[in-house]
Amino acid sequence: MKSIRIGAGLGFYGDSWRPVAASIERGAVQYIGSDHLAELTLAILQKDRMKDPSAGYTRDLVPMLTALWPLAQKHGVKFLLNAGGLNPEGARDALIAEFGKRGWKAKIATVTGDAVLNRIDALRAAGESLDHMDTGVALNAVRERLLFANAYLGAQPLVEALKSGADIVLTGRVADAALFLAPLIHEFGWAMDDWDRLAQGLTVGHLLECSGQGSGGNFNSYLANGWESVPDLGHIGYPIAEVSPDGTAVLTKAPDTGGRVDFDTVRQQLLYEVHNPHAYFSPDVVLDMGTLKLDDLGGDRVRVSGASGRPRPEQLKIVAGYDDGWAGTATIGYSWPGAMKKARATEAIIERQLAELKLGYDEIHTEFLGYDSLLGDLADDSHIDELNEVYLKMSVRAQDRRLAEAFPRQFPWLALSGPPTASGFSGIEPARQLLGLWPTLVRRELVEPQVKVSLQDTAP
Repeated sequence: MKSIRIGAGLGFYGDSWRPVAASIERGAVQYIGSDHLAELTLAILQKDRMKDPSAGYTRDLVPMLTALWPLAQKHGVKFLLNAGGLNPEGARDALIAEFGKRGWKAKIATVTGDAVLNRIDALRAAGESLDHMDTGVALNAVRERLLFANAYLGAQPLVEALKSGADIVLTGRVADAALFLAPLIHEFGWAMDDWDRLAQGLTVGHLLECSGQGSGGNFNSYLANGWESVPDLGHIGYPIAEVSPDGTAVLTKAPDTGGRVDFDTVRQQLLYEVHNPHAYFSPDVVLDMGTLKLDDLGGDRVRVSGASGRPRPEQLKIVAGYDDGWAGTATIGYSWPGAMKKARATEAIIERQLAELKLGYDEIHTEFLGYDSLLGDLADDSHIDELNEVYLKMSVRAQDRRLAEAFPRQFPWLALSGPPTASGFSGIEPARQLLGLWPTLVRRELVEPQVKVSLQDTAP
């Protein structure tokens, strides 16, 4: 049986789809897996849905496929995308409407059933505590404030969608790597308990799910051949996996694209977001990376083989979101000399004012942009007095929106009555709603029977 070539699509909501065109046009791919969802993305989509009930899917879906579909149809490429977010059916309807305007033909499959918010009480009645999986805090702490709850589905419903003849598979919250594992199961007929092959497929998906990060983007700064040696990042090629029936894969990219695929770039992506490389959990299989072998073949080609798999977990992960109050933020800048001293003096003034006013904020967070906003406690303060400029950014959290909106009003008077060279004040910004995330676990048999796959033809 011939190998299958799968290309990386987006790695997050808002990523560029320009490199995907190169993979379709010059990379000989049959499938594109496009991962639009981070856990944070669901919170963003929930805010959209609160403003417009027809929203809740990633808005890059329609322009992306509008740009890529003619090329994909020409080359016979299928898409699997989790861009449905919190509203896969809304995403489908929007895509069908756009394709209909253009007279384009496609079979679109929609996978639903990951949303479990309306079943929370039934799940608890069935014996699921749904306590926070990291802290053990009981769900009652946030139950009345829950706004969404979605289980991470595995590859099986996506395989069903492909078997039904879908050209485009739209899902909500599925495990990222499932977008790439499903085509392999479908094409090669892998059994859903063939743990080693599934582990190889999971490895492939994990290496492709972050777009350009698998081909030299966001590359380590400390290696001798670090990020500065990666060629032409402005035209980076997203990674492509050529996968054999036994799961062995060769990672590469489309010809005449930037970036780099070698042992170092692949191993960095391999360990990305991995807590335990000997037990990397997914809904389909538990991967042991300890037996993996990476062979750098040169010419932007790395062979990946030897994954070991163990039976899939009995539980699925749920990510839920809840109302966590409001944030008020203000930013003000200071220039040399003594930029940091001025910023810290202003921080002290504001904190003293808040204490005197007894406004009762739940939390106060301070960052010094230009010093510690990225590195936090690891910031190097050996040249702190020489900084040319520093921006003080202070944020508060409050349950009352009006209290959060009042916070930036503590700052304007400092322009003439506080430390010198104050500039760059960001103005009175509106308060932002905060959504907290609640990870938990649920028995898979309580979720998977509710999963449905529907197929719709866009043909006029």
